[in-house]
Amino acid sequence: MSRVVCVHGIAQQYETVPTLHAVWAPALRGGVELAGGRLAEDDVRCVLYGNLFRSPGRHLAVGDPLIRPEDLDEFEQELLAAWWVGAADTDPAVIAPDARTMAGTQRSVQAGLRALSRSKFFAGIGERALLGDLRQVRDYFHVPHIRGQVAETVAEAIEDDTRVLVGHSLGSVVAYEALCAHPEWPVRMLVTLGSPLGIPNLIFERLQPTPMPKAPARTGPRGWWPGEGRMWTNIADQADVVALIKDLRPLFGPQIDQWVVDNGANAHGVRPYLTAVETGRAIGAAMAE
Repeated sequence: MSRVVCVHGIAQQYETVPTLHAVWAPALRGGVELAGGRLAEDDVRCVLYGNLFRSPGRHLAVGDPLIRPEDLDEFEQELLAAWWVGAADTDPAVIAPDARTMAGTQRSVQAGLRALSRSKFFAGIGERALLGDLRQVRDYFHVPHIRGQVAETVAEAIEDDTRVLVGHSLGSVVAYEALCAHPEWPVRMLVTLGSPLGIPNLIFERLQPTPMPKAPARTGPRGWWPGEGRMWTNIADQADVVALIKDLRPLFGPQIDQWVVDNGANAHGVRPYLTAVETGRAIGAAMAE
């Protein structure tokens, strides 16, 4: 059974379906129980697409060069800057960027990496891993066959009894786009956790389908609702830098059930999002209908 299908975020290239399930399924079950509902771990199915970003093995004499700061393209630099701004807004240890520090491509990348190395949010993430995370987001939006393969992995997991699609981090973008593309799916509820869907210029405008243009009654473009009759719950920790725009209602509509939670020291961590009673309540509501 696949009553609840889960889509992971970036930096999961070393996971497998069983290792993801070992974390997601019990955490979701616990969150639903905290909300007064019931969920069997066998009802949960995890989608794996991180393997698409895992570098293949290679002979020691022939090595691909690692990603270097100077290799970042414009999209990756802008995303790094957005994370820098978000980290500075929530962590006094991070020096905020300004026009002077952001001047010049190379200097801005190095300055951003140095600033984020002092951030509690990015604690424990080395420069190599951070550069790899930026490249994964870039590749999802700019390499069509990767985006297509990711969509296929989600589609393969949806069954007749699937009622909830849960997406964390970049996985929330994947889940949202999948539901928009498949109004015929039996999914009743989209749950987005630590979502970057609202980040302007970098994420929001690149969504598929493309957001509707600004209209006289709106101050800006409006994202499509992910399927008529479906519910949507968005949950973000106030200190989650990836979820730079916490409230998605101005962009997608007031129907979103919007929550801000406290994940403790691991603001973007998937486990505290999954065990939150707000997550459990959303899943329980969809399963009960």
